Amino acid sequence: MGLEIAFWILAIVGIGAALSVVLLRNVFRAALSLILCFLAVAGIFITLSADFLAAVQVLVYVGAIAILIILGIMLTREVQRGSPANRLRIPAFIVAVAFLGVVAYAMVNTPWQIASEAPLEPTTQALGAMLFGDGGFILAVEIAPILLLVAILGAIVLVREK
Repeated sequence: MGLEIAFWILAIVGIGAALSVVLLRNVFRAALSLILCFLAVAGIFITLSADFLAAVQVLVYVGAIAILIILGIMLTREVQRGSPANRLRIPAFIVAVAFLGVVAYAMVNTPWQIASEAPLEPTTQALGAMLFGDGGFILAVEIAPILLLVAILGAIVLVREK
C-alpha cells in the first residue's frame, strides 16, 4: 500500500515537473524542473523494484545530462526567455495531442502481463559484477567521464571572451 502511494505521488510530481519544463519561460528554471522530473522518474523506478534503472537514471540523466544543460545555459549569453515569436505553438500542440492519442491507444490495447506477487530480487549486484568483474567493461566506464570532461572544457574554451 505504501509503495502505491509513493508511486502516485512521484507520478504526480513527475507530470507537474514535465509540464513546468514545457510551460516555464525562464530557461534555467525549466532546466531545474527537468532535473526534478528525472528524479521523480528515478523514484518511480525504485517503487517498481528496478534499482539498477533508478541508479542509472540518477547518474546519467541527473548527474550528467542535466548538469551539462545547465552548464550550457550558464555559458550562453543573454538566454533569459524562450522563443518570443511562438509561431509553431498550435502545430506543436496538435502533434502533441496526436502523439498522446497514439500512446493512450497503445496502452489500452496492449495485453499487459502481470508479475507474480513474489518479491523481486535486486539486479544491481549481478550487473555490477558483469561491468566491473573479470572481463568486464571498466575501460568503457572510465573513458566516458573523460570524454564528458573534454566536451565541457571545449565548451568553456569556445565561449570565453578573447
